[in-house]
Amino acid sequence: MACESVTPARGPVFDMMEEMLTPLGFDVHRFTRGDGPEGSEQEAVENLFAIRRGPQGTPHFAFAGHLDVVPPGEGWSSEAFAPEVRGELLYGRGAVDMKGSIACMIASVADIPAEAGTVSFIITGDEEGPALHGTRALIDYMRAEGIAPDLCLVGEPTSVNRLGDMMKIGRRGSVNIWLEVEGTQGHVAYPHLADNPMPKMVAILAELDALELDEGTDWFQPSNLEITEFNVANKAHNVIPGKATARISIRFNDQHSGASLSEKVTAIAEKHGGTARPVISGEPFLTPPGEFSDMIAAAIEAETGVDPERSTTGGTSDARFLKDLCPVIEFGLVNATMHKTDEAVALDDLTTLTAIYRRIVMAALGG
Repeated sequence: MACESVTPARGPVFDMMEEMLTPLGFDVHRFTRGDGPEGSEQEAVENLFAIRRGPQGTPHFAFAGHLDVVPPGEGWSSEAFAPEVRGELLYGRGAVDMKGSIACMIASVADIPAEAGTVSFIITGDEEGPALHGTRALIDYMRAEGIAPDLCLVGEPTSVNRLGDMMKIGRRGSVNIWLEVEGTQGHVAYPHLADNPMPKMVAILAELDALELDEGTDWFQPSNLEITEFNVANKAHNVIPGKATARISIRFNDQHSGASLSEKVTAIAEKHGGTARPVISGEPFLTPPGEFSDMIAAAIEAETGVDPERSTTGGTSDARFLKDLCPVIEFGLVNATMHKTDEAVALDDLTTLTAIYRRIVMAALGG
């Protein structure tokens, strides 16, 4: 946590993790992806894949997560990158999202013998950023090496009110769409010499805002479309602007795809004289309740007495990429302080989560 690994993370924080894993018998491979200037989407990102192979034919269980964190912001009671224990809490950026969980992952396998099966760590430095050169690059590496886990657990902070009350068995998809209407700038007193783009943009946004995408499913809440930006950059009261832009964000369930929603929005924009540029961040996925979720629930209940809710709520995570490798579920610490000032984790939760993770690994490996 003392490593200032604001996204994209590189260097010291990965050094620390390698130093922890190597003595446990893990082969550690680190690489960077991206070669653009600092601050760009192509900025270099460091990734780490570590594996300890069990006997041939034994199961392969993977932990996944990220070492990058969001910027600390202002107003901390102590230094964000100088972890401090006060009372029963450990304060510092990354305490719950998600260096605390990664520490628990490592501790959980420390005394599990290699003979039990194969264990790996899929760790990126680009989850809180554009997520272009992180987990997707790790998946490319694993496929090139012929490595495929049987199950994967992502350590995102999924618990809500107490450790163990929620796991994520799926996530909604996400698409952001930039809208633009070109007009002709002119004087407001001579509208016949101009073409105001704003009424057209208002018509586009009104039709989009009125859409009812669906009513939800057994496992997913209804999809929602939100208008997140509307701008004409007009600094004069007597000028008809020459262009209007807007942005919408859609979080959608498995009744849709990013492509189908992009096509729907594009058709509405073009009907009113505008254009649309979609960027799909991820597709929805569901790991149906069954053996894997029951395994995790049993481990949680054994350590906490809580039967966790199987949920698909919340934002996106790198599980949206990892689901292409194998069944994936997310479970981790209480998320109340993630991304906030004075981010903190209960010390007892770290101990308990380590025990839960150990039970999950042993169950996944058949022990």
